[in-house]
Amino acid sequence: MARVYVSSVIEAPAARVWERVRDFNGLARWHPAIRDSRIENGEPADRVGCVRDFHLQNGDRIREKLLALSDYDCFCTYAILESPMPLADYVATLRLTPVTDGNRTFAEWTAEFDCAAEVAEELVGNIGQNVFQAGFNALKRQLAG
Repeated sequence: MARVYVSSVIEAPAARVWERVRDFNGLARWHPAIRDSRIENGEPADRVGCVRDFHLQNGDRIREKLLALSDYDCFCTYAILESPMPLADYVATLRLTPVTDGNRTFAEWTAEFDCAAEVAEELVGNIGQNVFQAGFNALKRQLAG
């Protein structure tokens, strides 16, 4: 099983960051790699079990299912249902923790998945940098000040 872990500190209160990332259908509003997104069957974007269907900027399509969402603990967990990436059983969690010293946010994004050994390192690096860290960097730019 491959594992990805990326963490960062965002110079904004956790409640403000959570407002931005909480919407399971809102990736296109804050993540630069996402072109568009919709929740299937008109379900609410915060209903556990809903499925988001989105396209990357390069046109690739991904479908993900919301597995857990907690406003109290500021995290969401989701699974990839369909993706052009050569992986299976992908489950990821985006979690925010308040940093009370300076009213900042400690952000963690983790994922575990199965894949062929020969592509594991490339997938871990790509997801870690181009998805997770790129998302954190975008949040930092958008929430600065």
